[in-house]
Amino acid sequence: MVKTRITLFVLAFLLWIFLHWSVDAGHLAGGVLVGIFVSFMTAGLFKKDAGISRKSPSAITSSDFRSSMADYFILSHTVKNMKRYMWFFFYIPVFIWECLKANLEGAWRVAHPSLPIRPGIVKVKTTLKSDTGLTFLANSLTLTPGTMTVDIDRERGFLYVHWVDVKSEDIDKATELLVRRFERILKRIFE
Repeated sequence: MVKTRITLFVLAFLLWIFLHWSVDAGHLAGGVLVGIFVSFMTAGLFKKDAGISRKSPSAITSSDFRSSMADYFILSHTVKNMKRYMWFFFYIPVFIWECLKANLEGAWRVAHPSLPIRPGIVKVKTTLKSDTGLTFLANSLTLTPGTMTVDIDRERGFLYVHWVDVKSEDIDKATELLVRRFERILKRIFE
């Protein structure tokens, strides 16, 4: 958990400095405070019990072997979490790109009011199970102009989404058009 907090602190601090593009005492102090806050609030966000036993098989009694196996499992768990962080950083530009496309489509519709729209609520399927993954997916859809998540049926794996221009009422087709672009990445982060 300490390594996760340190990693999150460094990433939040660097992001703060990058976004402010200033290296004076006030901005550095603000970056440290934001980094501490982010690291303590989100340290457990990406952590998932890996189900790894640090015990070696009972047939092997060498303490050196047990120690090296424990080190191996700790390292593989750390690498697994780093992959999640890397997928998260890959998700950000994908999300921004989808928002940009949706904004341009919305602006086009405003500039051309004669274009037909078909507003409606569609039912889409998701394979995400974790609360955090579902929340990210629902918020990603809501923050993308033209769509808004209305309800989540967690037990059945459905989301109900208001869509400004319904292109398909078929669950599978609507899922492909709305959800898959985010879900395939969020699954690698949160599941």
